[in-house]
Amino acid sequence: MTTTVPGTVTTARTGAPGRRRGVRRSPGLPWILPALLFSAGLLYYCIGYTGYLSTLDWDGASPLQERVGADNFVRMVQDPVFWGALRNTAIFFVVTFAVQVALGIVFASLLHSRLWFRTVYKVLIFVPVVLSTATVAPVFRQIYAPDGALNELLGGLGLGALTQTWLASGPAALAIVISIQVWQSTGVVFVLYFAAIGQIEPDVVEAARLDGAGDLRVLVSIVWPGVRGTTIAIAILSAIGSLKTFDVPFLVTGGGPSYATEFLGTMIYRVSVAFSDVGYGAALSIVLLLLALVAAITINVGGRRGEG
Repeated sequence: MTTTVPGTVTTARTGAPGRRRGVRRSPGLPWILPALLFSAGLLYYCIGYTGYLSTLDWDGASPLQERVGADNFVRMVQDPVFWGALRNTAIFFVVTFAVQVALGIVFASLLHSRLWFRTVYKVLIFVPVVLSTATVAPVFRQIYAPDGALNELLGGLGLGALTQTWLASGPAALAIVISIQVWQSTGVVFVLYFAAIGQIEPDVVEAARLDGAGDLRVLVSIVWPGVRGTTIAIAILSAIGSLKTFDVPFLVTGGGPSYATEFLGTMIYRVSVAFSDVGYGAALSIVLLLLALVAAITINVGGRRGEG
């Protein structure tokens, strides 16, 4: 006897062994299986091939490929530029995550209140997200140029002593890269928090206000715990995004001055393409992948323990 249930097919034969009962087959599986196998196969092939390249001393074009084993990884450990890129990535993640979360949750809370021109504010916050980095990078280079808009503004305000060559100073250049990333990505964090706050029961907020809770108390005691899952997701996305950071430092500072704004992404490009050292670039890529996995798992597990 064959019983058909909407969305599933259950095959059970009277008197048949129990192992055949309750077997469910997704009707969509045959349709997605080829694409799933192709995507998974391509993904793991790329990872495996990159792992193979990491064991080579190869320029990416020559037919000669010298096997060097783990030498590229040993070289990486001894490379101060790698450790500098890793430090910049850590600073980038901590600062961008903290600032974006603070701005995102404040903006979302304000725009859930009775505020005039809320739609206009939403558009203004989200507009930087849709702007290409290639489009805005020349603008920021002009702003921070020695004869750029920022120095002219400081000079006009009588603060000429504060003018400097912003992009030629390591700490200033790194701060500029971080500020551009915050400006460009806060809109996404705002949208996530805006949706998460919309899921909080209005009755809970109303009851707290009847008990005398102010805006800050509601934000800390009700909104913040209510968006915990969203914060964990943002932390994972920010960590992975920080490890993959490439466009802003590459287009605004080029990784300089003196590697002060070098990140793993820009280092992989520079080593693999500019220096034609494909094996070393592949080793950096493998380490980047492992760091992304460790960061995602650590944040996810830490977030679940916090919920418990």
